[in-house]
This record gives sequence, C-alpha cells and structure tokens, in this order.
Amino acid sequence: MMGAKPFIKWVGGKGQLISQLEALLPSEFRKWDDVTYIEPFVGGGAMLFYMLCRYPNIRRAVINDINSDLTTCYKTVRDEPDALLAALQDIQREYDSLNSEEAKSDFYYRMRDLFNTKNLASVQNTTLFFFLNRTCFNGLYRVNSKGGFNVPFGKYESPSIYSAEVIYADSELLQNVEILTGDFEQTFNRMQGNTLFYLDPPYRPLSNTSSFNNYSKEAFNDSAQIRLKRFCDRIHEAGGHFMLSNSDCKAKNADDTFFDELYLNYNIARVWASRSVNSNAAKRGKLTELLVCNYGEPYNSGDNMFNAQLELSL
Repeated sequence: MMGAKPFIKWVGGKGQLISQLEALLPSEFRKWDDVTYIEPFVGGGAMLFYMLCRYPNIRRAVINDINSDLTTCYKTVRDEPDALLAALQDIQREYDSLNSEEAKSDFYYRMRDLFNTKNLASVQNTTLFFFLNRTCFNGLYRVNSKGGFNVPFGKYESPSIYSAEVIYADSELLQNVEILTGDFEQTFNRMQGNTLFYLDPPYRPLSNTSSFNNYSKEAFNDSAQIRLKRFCDRIHEAGGHFMLSNSDCKAKNADDTFFDELYLNYNIARVWASRSVNSNAAKRGKLTELLVCNYGEPYNSGDNMFNAQLELSL
C-alpha cells in the first residue's frame, strides 16, 4: 500500500535501520508460503509497515504492546479513520488559531491533563495521542510511575499533527492485522505455519544515566531481558524464526557482555544506528546495536561488525 508508514514519532523507531534489518531476514523469506509475522513490541511500527508493504506472502500479522494508549491508536487508525481525521482536523484548527507560544503551551498542558484522565473514548484518546506526540518535546512518549504522560511542551512553531493520506493508507494495511495489548509472551500462541517474530523491546540502558525505556509504568529491567531470552528459546524450540534488536552494551563498556553471554547460542550481528533522543547534542551520534537471530549461518563471533557494506550513512 503506497503511502503506508508510521503515523507517529517513536523513540527507537527502526526507520533508519530497515535496510540492515531486511538484509538479515531469513535468506529464503520471500519464498516462504503462508507467512505469519509477529511483533510483540510494535512501538512506532516502522518494520511492520515496511514488511506488510514489501512481502505479500505475509498472510497473517499480529502486533502487541503493553502501552494501551498506543494499541488503542492502532485500532482507531484501523477501524475509525474517518472519525479520527475529523477530530484531528478540529484540534489542528484550534491549535493553529492560537497566536502566542504561551497560549499554545497552556493548550498543550490542558490536553495533556485531559489525556491523563484515562477516561476517554477511543477516537478522543487517539486524537490527543497524535496531538501530544507532535507537539511535545522531541516527540517522546514517556510516563511516570503512575502511568501519566509527563513530557513537556515542545515549542514547535507550526507542527503538522496528522496526514490524512498516511492514516488512510495505514488503515487499509492494518485491516488484517490482529492487535493485542499486554505482555509480549501472549503472542506465542499466535504462531502458525511459517512464523517470523521481530522483537524490538525497550533497550537495555548503556549507562546508569542513559536509560530511556519508560514507555509504560512497568520497568523492563535485566530480569525482563532474561525472560525475553527464554521466550526466544520457546520460539526456537517450537520451530519459529526470530530477529531481535537491542542495545550494544559491550560497545560502551567492553566488560559488559550481558547480551553476548545471554544469546551465546544464537547469531549476533552488530549494525550501525543513530541516536538523537539525548537533549545534549554532543551525546548524540552513531553507535552500534545488536541484532540476534536464530537462523542462518553464524555471522561472526560477536566481536566484529557484520558485513561492513551494510553500514549506512545515517
């Protein structure tokens, strides 16, 4: 579907890594019949939309996220695009009519408070989700320990809150996608036929101060990372295929071999990525991330970059 792409900004989105991810798909993936594609941590959906547009042999797709506001967003785009667009047009018009930064800031915080009441119908909730995503600082989604969205106002002069073309294209593409809300492990029983999982969990922090995985009030700590590895073992034992992304802690600290040891029995590749979420521009830039797969020939020992020709200018 032409025009289908992520409808929101999302920290850690995989748009910049698509070529490298695709290069590490199973070698015969395009020839697989009757494919089931599953994303237990859908996030912004860059990989989802790319895969559904490019691989018509995907007959079933399942997405999941623990963030109920996010999954409500996907369901509303899929099921109620006309009502959503009407509401988005209204809030865009109202916001654009405000003629000072102070007025826009006041409006932003009123909408944030309304969003945090958690007592809204799906279209209104999704409208505010879009609005906050496009007007908050750096397009972040971050919540406090009580689950309240707490990102400050972004001070953008004329943000575009939505694209009707993208929403309609995404709505059509999502028609045959099952949308789940909750823990990633519930996706296991959706395996059917030739199944590929792409797992993009909250990343393990590279340092004690670099953590940004507050997408929900539930922490995704090392215990959760270990539980995720055991989930990957279940996929492997059941005959499924998986590709998993995570931070390359070893690149930051040579002694931090957490993932190299955890996924010792699987193929580990290192690929270039770019981080831009840090408010300090000096701390942004390129770094490596891990891709772990349970198929194909071993890439390397885990110490070297996989296929230097895959490095992109990001």
